[in-house]
Formats: sequence, structure tokens, C-alpha cells
Amino acid sequence: MEQRTARLTLLIDPKKKSIFDELCAKEDVTASQKVRQFIRDYIEQQLGPDWQNSVLVGDDETKDIKR
Repeated sequence: MEQRTARLTLLIDPKKKSIFDELCAKEDVTASQKVRQFIRDYIEQQLGPDWQNSVLVGDDETKDIKR
């Protein structure tokens, strides 16, 4: 799990947020947990399953993202 955090603020239609919250509750996860999962899945889709080894170095250094 990541040791540091950064805040991501986004705007969403209130009705969609309500539905999203309800669906997350059915999975017993928070909206934040689900969004972090979406982000991890997207990164893996774009960079492959070994993305952490190829992108992250040490605690706070990053390599260039390969595209």
C-alpha cells in the first residue's frame, strides 16, 4: 500500500455520486477505495502488470512513464 497520499478533487453530478455511493456500500468499500482501485486498474491497463517496478523507484522518486 502507498505510504504517502495526495488529494484528488473532482466534480460529479450529485445523482451519479449517490448511485456510486450506494453501489460501493453494496461491495462494502468506500468511494475512495473504489476510485483508488479504478486508478490502479487504469495504470496497469496502460503500463502493464509490472508497472510498479517500471515506474516507481524508492519512496519518492519516479522514472519517466513509458508510452
